Order: sequence, then C-alpha cells, then structure tokens
Amino acid sequence: MSVKARRICVAIALLSFAGIAVSLYHHYGKDKTTYCDLGETFNCDIVNRSTYSTLLGVPVALIGILGYLSLLALATIYRGKAETPAMLLIASLAGLGFALYLTYIEGFVLATWCVLCLSSLAMIFGIAILSSLLVVHRLRQFSQPGSV
Repeated sequence: MSVKARRICVAIALLSFAGIAVSLYHHYGKDKTTYCDLGETFNCDIVNRSTYSTLLGVPVALIGILGYLSLLALATIYRGKAETPAMLLIASLAGLGFALYLTYIEGFVLATWCVLCLSSLAMIFGIAILSSLLVVHRLRQFSQPGSV
C-alpha cells in the first residue's frame, strides 16, 4: 500500500472514530441537552425523541455506530486487501444516502435540525470523498505499466 493510500485510510479511520463518538453520544445522551437547544430551528432533543429516531425498533444512532465501526475496520484492519477501496466506497455511499434521508426528515418533516446529525452527515460525506479518492488512486496504480 502506498503512502498516499495509507494517509487516506488514516483520515477515513479518524473520521470514522469521530462518527462513532458522535453516534454514541447521540444514542446514550438521553438527558436534555442545552448546547443544541437553540430554539425550534436547532434542537437535537426534538430529533432524538422523534419517531424517526428508530428504524424497525433499532435506534438510528446505533445503526450509525455499527456503520462507522465497519468503516473503521475497513480502513484499518482490512486496508491492505485489494477489494477494500471499493468496499469503503460502497459502504460510505450507503451511509451517505441514509444520512441524506435523515437530513431530509429533519428539514422537511420535523422542521428542526440536529447539530449532532449534521456533524455526522459532514463526517460520512468526508469519508465518501476520501473513499472515492482511494478508489481513483487504486485504479491509477493498476493502470501504470508494470503494476499488478
């Protein structure tokens, strides 16, 4: 694995770790928060206590924790495998799609925003961009003469 690919994996791992932390706080932080209660427009408590905070009985934050753990494992433990860049890209795009759906719910159904959710959206967006760069880097390696 090249130095550039390793650096991208480290960045993905750091963003995944941050995503785990945000999701853990969102999942287990059931006390009323004051940092995110900025009125009706920005209120994590409204989002976290809505019917949209679970999917088939599973807390959305727990889904986030599991997703970020998977990305972290791919970027660290499995980073040397040939299929990892593609798996990271697929997983991060799935996570980004889910995060965009939840953002739509916040903005157009609940009409309030959650700072934690928006920060998670930024993290998964960053991971998707980095995963795309990793795939491009991998494809360039294979297209160079003498590489396999």
